[in-house]
Amino acid sequence: MNVSPAHGTSHSENLPVLPYEAWNPTRATLHLWTQIVGKVRLHQTPLVNHWWNVPLYVTARGLTTSPMPYGDRTLEIIFDFIAHKLLVETSDGTRRELPLKPQSVADFYANLMATLDELGMPVKIWTVPCELPYTPIPFEKDTQHASYDAEAAQKFWRILVWADEVLKEFRASFVGKASPVHFFWGSFDLAVTRFSGRRAPENPGADRVTREAYSHEVSSAGFWPGDERYPQAVFYAYAAPEPGGFATRKVNPAQAFYHPEIKEFLLNYDDVRTAAAPKAALIEFLETTYAAAADLGNWDRKALER
Repeated sequence: MNVSPAHGTSHSENLPVLPYEAWNPTRATLHLWTQIVGKVRLHQTPLVNHWWNVPLYVTARGLTTSPMPYGDRTLEIIFDFIAHKLLVETSDGTRRELPLKPQSVADFYANLMATLDELGMPVKIWTVPCELPYTPIPFEKDTQHASYDAEAAQKFWRILVWADEVLKEFRASFVGKASPVHFFWGSFDLAVTRFSGRRAPENPGADRVTREAYSHEVSSAGFWPGDERYPQAVFYAYAAPEPGGFATRKVNPAQAFYHPEIKEFLLNYDDVRTAAAPKAALIEFLETTYAAAADLGNWDRKALER
């Protein structure tokens, strides 16, 4: 998105400073709110390969479920990080607005479910959060997470908007099977995935979710705001299954590194934000980490790339 100041937007606005510790309470709460909305999408949509029916999508104002079928009507739920509202809209023209403000996960869950009931669109979801590095609290019982710093949430969304555009540009040069650029509410990250076209080896110990997600060989990359396992925002890239030599492959820019516990290449957001050319730095990271996966995994690159 690197629009020049002459067009009204600067790098600092697109790529704002977002210190992890300062916004972590909001990050943790917002993660759980997106899980509630995401689980509504999971319930209302048919399974698509690799769970592509469940993510949210970046919009000009926030994140959306995109339209979801509900009987003879359509439902859409939107996080608006400009007006700081949760919008619940239906194809018959009905619209409800719930404020995004400091409130517990339990209250957010109760208010959204009550709104769906009022609209004649009740949805019953599994209320245990997913993919968290701590023991989850069911949504209806979680009064612990209750933070919402509107400025921080909007900064996070602005980073997503910028990253979404760069990831889409990166995706465009690949003519093989590739995912949309989408926001996974389980892991709370924006991701795009390229496929070699070959099935992955069977993993008998994998759960149902993992088996579906990684049924085929992939090279995946994206943006993650971090959590207690790595308390800062990063761009990441990984291969699954990981080919031999991947972890020691040289990638660019120089600040990128392989994290042995996470098993991914990481490039800290602050290193991209402060680069002389942020978009070029991120593209270099995406291209060199993909090349590592494709070359070491013996992908047919000539057939898969423009």
